[in-house]
Amino acid sequence: MKMRHALPVAAILVAGCASAGSARPAVAARAETLETGVTFYKQGKYADAERVFRSLDGLEARSYLAATLARQRKFGEAQPMAEDALKQQGTQPMATAALGNCLVGQQKYDDAISRMSAVIASDDRVAYAYFWRGQAYQHVGQTERMAGDFETFLRLAPDAPEAASVQQVLSSFRR
Repeated sequence: MKMRHALPVAAILVAGCASAGSARPAVAARAETLETGVTFYKQGKYADAERVFRSLDGLEARSYLAATLARQRKFGEAQPMAEDALKQQGTQPMATAALGNCLVGQQKYDDAISRMSAVIASDDRVAYAYFWRGQAYQHVGQTERMAGDFETFLRLAPDAPEAASVQQVLSSFRR
C-alpha cells in the first residue's frame, strides 16, 4: 500500500516543480498572455480570446476585449468599452474596429459614419475606420463613398481577414 501512495505523491511533487518553471518577470508573462488572446482572436476563437482578455489590464487588452465581444454580437457590453478606450487613445485601432462593429451591428449607420469620420480626421491610417464607415455607407446606399472607403481600407490593410470579401464587394460594385 505504501507504494501506491508513494508514486502519486512523487508525481505530484515532480509536477509541482515542473509547473513552477523559471521565475520570469510579470511583464513577459503578460505579453505572452496578450499574444495568446490575440492568436485566439485571429483564429476566430472569440470565447477563448474573451477569457484571456478579461484576465488582463491595459488599453490594448481592453480594446481587444471590446473587439472580441463585438464579434460575438455582445454590443451592449462592447460599445462602452470601445468608447472608453477611444477616450484614452482616440485612434486605437482595435477599439475603432470594435466601435464600428457595434454601431453597424446595431444599425446605427449615421453614428458609425460620424464616429469613424472622427477617427479618420485624427489619423487617416486607421484601416478599420474606413472599413466600418464603408460598411455604414453601404447600408445607407452611399455606394460611391463605400467604394472609396473600401479601396482605402485595402490599401492600408491588404492582408486583413476582410480583404477578400471587400474586394468581392468592390468587384460586384464596379460591374
